[in-house]
Amino acid sequence: MKIFITGICGFVGSSLASWFREHQRSVSVHGMDNFIRPGSETNRLKLKALGVSVRHGDVRNASDFETLPDVDWVFDAAANPSVLAGVDGNTSTRQLVEHNLLGTVNILEYCRRIHAGFVLLSTSRVYSIPTLVGLPLVERDGAFCLDETRALPEGVSPQGITVDCPTTAPISLYGATKLASETLAIEYGSAFSLPIWINRCGVIAGAGQFGTAEQGIFSYWIHAFVAKRPLRYCGFGGKGLQVRDALHPSDIADLIWRQINYTGSDMRRIFNAGGGSDNAMSLAQLTQWCTTQFGAHTVTSDPSQRQFDVPWYVTDNHQATDVLGWRPQQDLESILMEISELARQCPGWLTRCDTEKS
Repeated sequence: MKIFITGICGFVGSSLASWFREHQRSVSVHGMDNFIRPGSETNRLKLKALGVSVRHGDVRNASDFETLPDVDWVFDAAANPSVLAGVDGNTSTRQLVEHNLLGTVNILEYCRRIHAGFVLLSTSRVYSIPTLVGLPLVERDGAFCLDETRALPEGVSPQGITVDCPTTAPISLYGATKLASETLAIEYGSAFSLPIWINRCGVIAGAGQFGTAEQGIFSYWIHAFVAKRPLRYCGFGGKGLQVRDALHPSDIADLIWRQINYTGSDMRRIFNAGGGSDNAMSLAQLTQWCTTQFGAHTVTSDPSQRQFDVPWYVTDNHQATDVLGWRPQQDLESILMEISELARQCPGWLTRCDTEKS
């Protein structure tokens, strides 16, 4: 089997490539990257040592796909992953659309030409922001949790957000590009008989992750805490009660492996992929965990509300469990400890990120 990974030198792309080389040695791994993200060159050298074929290319350029090899599956990990993309002044709206939507078109055309299967790494940010902001919540043990005495909205279960949660606007420009990419992928699959899998990923976390708070809050918070960088609780009372669940990239790889080998008759192709309720934690609880590990650090409060913030997102993975027998294997403690070990070894990790971004 041959696989091709776009964005192969990013955190998720390189993690997928490494997992397949280490756990599925019969799989030939290829990929491309435009090397504009922090850590790309470092990851390229690591992948080369594992026998992964990496070439320079940009998903926005259709011509970069013309000489790519025939493969069995293409995994798309090349997106701009920030919910603030297009509105934060760091990327333009056109850059966002070109990366996350037109890039998908180029990848799907590549899949159509060589008749390869396609796995899209989508996002939990395709879900309606008003729905998520309006969830019935109560405070308990320093974290928001669902109010079990009130009715839950459509697509929300006691275990979390399901794939049936509304995707009506507003979902952010970023979320809109990913939702549109999902629709295109399904239509290409139907029109050209291509196997398609779509995974709406929650917060991905693990050692070696580069990025900012809106891209990988668990990794960012731990590294910033160790470096004694300014941290603050934003919105929702400024108490850090917001909750997210963490998913290790090895669990995404395992999910994809199950998908590309699936021979059952169930036609569902869109799944949530997150850490679930067992891997969920609020910022206040994460701060307490960091304090136990590294000593005290002051976190300030800013109760003002930001445009795309949501107070609670925990993934209900039951569809992936029902169809594929998949559930996350990496627990939250092991994920946090993995990040913390790197933070101890490289206390200037975020400064390195800043340097590579400049």
